[in-house]
Amino acid sequence: LFILIGGALVDRHSPKQVLMVTKYVNLVLLAVLAGLVLAGSLTLWMVYALSLGIGLATAFSIPAGTAMMPHVVARHQLQAANGVNLGLRQLTMFLGPLLAGLLIALFGDATAAASAGGEGGARANATGIGIAFALDALSFAVSAWTLAQVQTHGGGAPSSAAPAAAPQAVLASVAQGLVHFWRDSELRTCFLYWSAIALFIMGPIHIAIPVLASSTPELGAAAFGIIVGAHGAGTLLGMVVSGMVPRLRIGSLGMTILAFDAIIGALFMPMGLVTAVWQGAVLMLAIGLLGGFMQVSVFTWIQQRVPPALLGRAMSLFMFIFMGLAPVSAAVTGWLMKSVTLAQLFATSGGTLVVLAALAFVLTPMRRVTDAAPATR
Repeated sequence: LFILIGGALVDRHSPKQVLMVTKYVNLVLLAVLAGLVLAGSLTLWMVYALSLGIGLATAFSIPAGTAMMPHVVARHQLQAANGVNLGLRQLTMFLGPLLAGLLIALFGDATAAASAGGEGGARANATGIGIAFALDALSFAVSAWTLAQVQTHGGGAPSSAAPAAAPQAVLASVAQGLVHFWRDSELRTCFLYWSAIALFIMGPIHIAIPVLASSTPELGAAAFGIIVGAHGAGTLLGMVVSGMVPRLRIGSLGMTILAFDAIIGALFMPMGLVTAVWQGAVLMLAIGLLGGFMQVSVFTWIQQRVPPALLGRAMSLFMFIFMGLAPVSAAVTGWLMKSVTLAQLFATSGGTLVVLAALAFVLTPMRRVTDAAPATR
């Protein structure tokens, strides 16, 4: 929920200012966490408090980071820049856990951890875990320094030379943004469509795939890692392709979104029937490829369509749709898995995605959505 408030604050101040503050907050919180772990003084309430602080900082950094690109590069460079930015983010999400695991393995006591188990095992690995958190804190320090070097242009940011207007209440600012997006028929259609997609596809991805990997013996112990890794690799590749070939379209942007979603739904339907790891990996690689390509295109479209003064709220709403509805989708998926098989769940979820794309094509103006900004159409 705080991600929506973060979007309003981004529009009130500037993406760079808000993002810089979140980096310093994360730096301090992670440094404290690292120190407590290394000192052996970490307690459960401290974990809750630090997690809450990091979560709040993340809620503000997400809209700030996604709204900043139009303040840095020219409009015609947006898609290529988004491709690089999102691709690097995807790569770090893959490499970060690997580096943390390596540090824990190098500086922890694997033998003692295995023999102690549970809380004792965690204490045996405390040095490695603490160093991993310290390195994470250092990464925010480096990131803050590099962000300070970034030069931004106006693009709707508040101007110190402009007359000072009475600050609007944050919740009123959020409401103002929602009203603006609702009145824009193309934005309204796309946001409602993406909400339906998030409800029907996010849960099966986050819940059903781990269950599939663990409950299908013939897939092997490494199945989940391979399948998820394939999806991540496909997403990274799709982002790179989208940045390199920004005008690759099936007709309009809206037609491309609907066509890709229908293909993703068709690829998702047989996931519950896979009997070999390579089958699941190929399907998820293709799904990630299409999804990564469209993520860059959609980010760019929103950044170009929405007035700069509302961009933080627009990006926060887009991210809220997928991050806020994901737990709801996961809960529904878990409930459904009590009464349906995995094959039925995947087939129904994928089939629903195909039907949603078809209905959006027939009943909404989404197929007519183009890359052009309103002012140039």
